[in-house]
Amino acid sequence: MTDRDSDMPAEPPRCSWARTDPLLRLYHDQEWGMPVHDSRALWEMLMLEGFQAGLSWLTVLRRRDGFRRAFRGFDPDIVARFDGADVERLMGDSGIIRARAKIVATIGNARAYLAMRDRGEDFAAFAWGMVPDAPVRNRTGEILAQSPLSQAMSRALKARGFKFVGPVIVHAWMQAVGMVDDHDPACFRHIP
Repeated sequence: MTDRDSDMPAEPPRCSWARTDPLLRLYHDQEWGMPVHDSRALWEMLMLEGFQAGLSWLTVLRRRDGFRRAFRGFDPDIVARFDGADVERLMGDSGIIRARAKIVATIGNARAYLAMRDRGEDFAAFAWGMVPDAPVRNRTGEILAQSPLSQAMSRALKARGFKFVGPVIVHAWMQAVGMVDDHDPACFRHIP
């Protein structure tokens, strides 16, 4: 080791999944687990988690700008008006994950989001209302794929017409938007 190397600040301890790629580190350090209370931003993240199903989160992160462009900033008012021609356009867009069922679900989910809003049900108030003691803090270090809370949230979303919102996807979403704190106990972002 040189003197110069010893002057370099040590990397803070992170969750193991965030150590392998610079984009994952940045996402972990600046976004993952930070409480999100904006309805549109919550909906966007839920849609992205749906696209991640069966793939790695890094795949979604690398295409996030493409998704935002293709889905017009994830504006539910715009996405809800997408039609068959838009589905075909999106199926030809190499900047996103081209999975027809996920694209169609996102359009339907925009309509479900708007139906909630039209009934006077704010998406953020609904989501955070299901987690009264948020954030749920994981003190064990054991990361679950789903929980009774994500199962209940999944059922509530499906009852409102949402698709691609199974309990595993919903649990990942709840982690991402700060409803659940699943940072490793040794991670610098973990709150005891």
